[in-house]
Amino acid sequence: MSENPDAPEPFDADDDVSEQKAVRLAKRERLIDEGTEAYPVEVPITDTIAKVRARHTDLEADVATGETVALAGRIVHLRNTGKLCFAALQAGDGERIQAMLSLAEVGQDSLDRWKELVDLGDHLFVRGEVITSRRGELSVLVAEWRIASKAVLPLPNLHAELSEESRVRSRYLDLIVREQARETVRARAKAVASLRRTFDSHDFLELETPMLQVQHGGAAARPFITHSNAFDIDLYLRIAPELFLKRAAVGGLERIFEINRNFRNEGADSTHSPEFAMLEAYQAYSDYNGIADLTQELIQNAALDAYGSHVVTWADGTEYDLGGEWARIGMYESLSEAAGVQVTPETPQDELTALAESVGIEIEHPLRGKYVEELWEHFVKPGLVAPTFVLDFPVDTSPLVRDHRSKAGVVEKWDLYVRGFELATGYSELVDPVIQRERFVEQALLASKGDPEAMRVDEEFLRALEHGMPPTGGMGMGIDRLLMALTGLGIRETILFPLVK
Repeated sequence: MSENPDAPEPFDADDDVSEQKAVRLAKRERLIDEGTEAYPVEVPITDTIAKVRARHTDLEADVATGETVALAGRIVHLRNTGKLCFAALQAGDGERIQAMLSLAEVGQDSLDRWKELVDLGDHLFVRGEVITSRRGELSVLVAEWRIASKAVLPLPNLHAELSEESRVRSRYLDLIVREQARETVRARAKAVASLRRTFDSHDFLELETPMLQVQHGGAAARPFITHSNAFDIDLYLRIAPELFLKRAAVGGLERIFEINRNFRNEGADSTHSPEFAMLEAYQAYSDYNGIADLTQELIQNAALDAYGSHVVTWADGTEYDLGGEWARIGMYESLSEAAGVQVTPETPQDELTALAESVGIEIEHPLRGKYVEELWEHFVKPGLVAPTFVLDFPVDTSPLVRDHRSKAGVVEKWDLYVRGFELATGYSELVDPVIQRERFVEQALLASKGDPEAMRVDEEFLRALEHGMPPTGGMGMGIDRLLMALTGLGIRETILFPLVK
């Protein structure tokens, strides 16, 4: 009994799925009873579908090549007639080839078993001659076939698009049925490989730092807390690798980076995920200008390696240009211009509050710099489309950053905005242990007042810093957000298996 591929399969209808599962489980039992493996440990393939297609391009219709191949793939289309059966086999990369089973080639018993046992979604092994059909479709004229893995649940309707919720909850189905899903995975792999090549070309070392930490630090964020039975202590899933990478910099590793997971116990939306992939890098004897140059190179090379151009095409068809030199604007200067009033690091709190109220922004935060950043996001951020470095942030919101060398009240920090969202951040790192201790104490006071994102005093890190860290430029970039910039997709689409409620 074969399934009709032209009829929609309501894979989310529980009764229908249960019935189909029962039928398929019976087929599995029959295979086993006949002494045939439903899940063999291996099948003797000699080729991949992609290689066969590459060897036989532009063949005319109704041609026999004389070449015999043995390959396997998942059945994504199935059509059975009296003496001829057709199946479209799909490899994991999405490449397809047609398998043709004819009565004349395999005999009545084999043809009958095919019709009775083979379903959509099965992995199938075939051996036969490479031919083209009368319609010119590259095919394998099957001389031998066997089930490589029996699917006991049906595929979703291949003619209807999965909902976003179905895509993220059942990514394995998404990868089977949707080319965009497969392409996003490939693009991510190419982009990450490109990042590593660019770092290698600049003599950077890749490190790995702890994900379980005795106290959280390196960023202002709410941590996840777990417990070690072995040590009988509470531990934090890291919110950033920064403080350990800087320990390595103190130790003399002057050009270092890490690509790994961070965890922040915060909200989830189109640009935030509680678990995300992060790149951090530090370069001794550089500053936030030099690290901005490196970041632009990293991203532009990733675009080239993933898509062959600095101009990338997003999922909705929009073209976005990552090429050229990216603009660099000051936070206070751009805010003043957009708001139509002068805003400086000396602007009193009551004036910032009045400006916020005049545009309907409610801000409740003990840090004056937070008002500046919120106002900037209201007045300036919506107008940023092209890649832009936003420089020189308020000192009280950046406790790990060096004071600006010539501007009082700000630090040498930039945020990179691409597509209107923050993609990366970079610093001239704070390496003075005395000032760093003062900043930590300020953070600890905020924590004591109930700020769950404030950092604590990290004595071990301060001790390392007291041994001397060279002038350093540092940056952090979300890998998931890099893919958002390259593809135009939301964060749940760029993470292969996102956390969903």
